[in-house]
Amino acid sequence: MTDKTPRARRMAPLRTPSGLSEDATRDISGALTALLADVFALYLKTKNFHWHMSGPHFRDYHLLFDDQAAQILAMTDPLAERVRKIGGTTLRSIGHIGKIQRISDNDADYVDPQDMLAELRDDNSDLLSRMRETRSLCDEHGDVASTSVLENWIDETEERVWFLFETSRKGNS
Repeated sequence: MTDKTPRARRMAPLRTPSGLSEDATRDISGALTALLADVFALYLKTKNFHWHMSGPHFRDYHLLFDDQAAQILAMTDPLAERVRKIGGTTLRSIGHIGKIQRISDNDADYVDPQDMLAELRDDNSDLLSRMRETRSLCDEHGDVASTSVLENWIDETEERVWFLFETSRKGNS
């Protein structure tokens, strides 16, 4: 029996067959889409700090944030496409990102470089925790491909946290 509601007819062309149950598709798509919103929010915050860096470590921090922003941005398309491959739908607008992102924006006129490092470290740590939770969810539902890509991004995110932590250390004085 086919669902004849207008919404069902509009959504039917987007339902990619994946072999996952409807519950798995819904749960994994939701988790990956929330991660995608967080990734976009973290990308923009990292670029914000890159653009507004000042002080004696300007060059080092400016380049670090640019490298990290590029790495973060590189996750966006594969994340969204992963959602589509399993039969879900994902973000459609900046407004949609704003509704579901869990990483807070920073619109301050000035942020001290050490505060930038700490805030990005904490945001990446939060993203890391959510990636691990999502990886477990994917594993529970047998979504091997999502599990695999998340494992690579977990490793990259751990590296970003490590770099931000080490960069913000005061030394052995």
